[in-house]
Amino acid sequence: MFSRFTAAACRSHRRLFLLSSAGTRSSAWPQQGAMQSAVVRCLPGEPKLTISFCLDGSHKHMLRDQDEPVGKVLTRIGHNLTKNQGKGKKKKKRGEEPSDGAQPAAEVKLLFGEEPVEESVLNSEAWRDGAVLCVGEVRYAVMRNAPTFTSAELPRSLMAGFPVCPKLQLEFGKMEDCEFTWFKEKCVGSGENWVEVGSGRVFVPSNEDIGSRLQLRCLPKDGTRTGLIKELQSEGSIEAGPGTCTFDTRHLFTQQQTQWPEVRVVSYNILADVYAQTELSKTVLYPYCAPYALELDYRINLIRKELSGYNADLICLQEVDKGVFEDSLSPAMDAFGFDGVFRIKEKQHEGLATFFRRSRFRLLSSHDVVLSEALGSDSLHSDLLQNLSSKPDLKEKVLQRSTSLQVSVLQDLLQPERSLCVANTHLYWHPTGGNVRLVQMGVALTHLGHVISTVSPGAALVFCGDFNSTPHSGVCELLTHSSIPQSHSDWLSSGLDHHCPMDLASPFPPLLSACGTPPYTNYVGGFKGCLDYIYIQPDHMKVAQVIPLPSHEEVTTYEALPSVSHPSDHISLVCDLLWSPQNKQ
Repeated sequence: MFSRFTAAACRSHRRLFLLSSAGTRSSAWPQQGAMQSAVVRCLPGEPKLTISFCLDGSHKHMLRDQDEPVGKVLTRIGHNLTKNQGKGKKKKKRGEEPSDGAQPAAEVKLLFGEEPVEESVLNSEAWRDGAVLCVGEVRYAVMRNAPTFTSAELPRSLMAGFPVCPKLQLEFGKMEDCEFTWFKEKCVGSGENWVEVGSGRVFVPSNEDIGSRLQLRCLPKDGTRTGLIKELQSEGSIEAGPGTCTFDTRHLFTQQQTQWPEVRVVSYNILADVYAQTELSKTVLYPYCAPYALELDYRINLIRKELSGYNADLICLQEVDKGVFEDSLSPAMDAFGFDGVFRIKEKQHEGLATFFRRSRFRLLSSHDVVLSEALGSDSLHSDLLQNLSSKPDLKEKVLQRSTSLQVSVLQDLLQPERSLCVANTHLYWHPTGGNVRLVQMGVALTHLGHVISTVSPGAALVFCGDFNSTPHSGVCELLTHSSIPQSHSDWLSSGLDHHCPMDLASPFPPLLSACGTPPYTNYVGGFKGCLDYIYIQPDHMKVAQVIPLPSHEEVTTYEALPSVSHPSDHISLVCDLLWSPQNKQ
């Protein structure tokens, strides 16, 4: 998803971006009397330290032992400088007088308080803030463990009207203290004359920016302490967006964040790239979708904008590629104010992600399980496993599934005595797998009941996911009626050979589908139906608002989903929940 760019130090133009004591940017060659920076990384318990600085237009990065005398490092710097100067001399032409001798080596020393540091002092003690490295007439202010962006990347695809979020890794700093300045090319395609267009970690290009590349300057900080600027330039230019998207009208209902006692929840199957890029998807499942609209670079722009516009407190996602979570979603959601957790699906490259607004919730604990593993090994499910053993083929089918349940216990920071148990899952997909899904849901509910009773008594359950079950399925009946009889037709969903009827009971009173049962949450060429849900405990939380789904006209503008205006084959569910006053934990 991202292309990498280096720091602004030692660029091809031999330009070095430096910081003055006030933290401003200057551009200069190292020259006599000028104070440059030498960045030292030295951590207790690590045997090595690193020393980084620029000299004669090249970047020096030295890895040395912490317990080595500093004199050895200074000698090495001097030898390297002399060696490089020797390489740089032009060969003498025939007839020229021979040189009188080698150029004298530049003096290299380390000062502290303008006094030389003894060469016997160990590196771990010598290289500290306030020290000055002198290489000839060039002076370097030593910055020990300064705030540093160890990596910084811009997205490869940029679209007007869609948020751009860099992927950043910061060491020795606080992201909320860092400063970010955005520029665009003043003359399109020139790469010169950059003009400032914004600040902050997120930038939304306008139509006026189409055709221009972006530049981002990142100043790492920890309070008033600053590090070296990291500069990024986009690989490509800003392109035009698709125009109106299916979620634009929905965003009109979510322009503001919620206030206590409301909690906004989103559940969304975002369509994993590992599935979108198959030949089956392109030719059979979504032949109506323009090929470029199935590309991840394109879809992730839409997903980021859609999620940010909901101003949610909790977001549960399904079909999240591991790489998408790490490289795209996590950096963007962090910039939007969210922390997140990820659960990979065993044997797959996609899984579940739960994000929560860090100003509203704090993660207390996680209790994720693979449903088949829990069924086979946890005594909580021994009765269910015994019943299932009467049909070995069905039992094997259930135990082969890699379906996971992601469980996060969150504390509401606005009312710390209240907590949520947020569950997120994506049940077995096969149309004839109703019996498998019933068993999976039975395991999930038992596990959730145990987590709440033992870890966070009184916590309110919010259960999100793509259940691959229609409103009249056994799964939904189990959730809304707290039990399912042996006679339910889903026990026969895969034929008599797998018929294993049993009574299933939920440890919870009847749950409520917060968004009701829309005509569909999944709309593709060959199927449309309601498969996605947000279930709540009505004695703990009420429904304050359900954000309307896109109109049928919007969904079918390009025949079906996904499309150039919608990034997934599913539609997100969004609702505002209300803490019940009676729920005093």
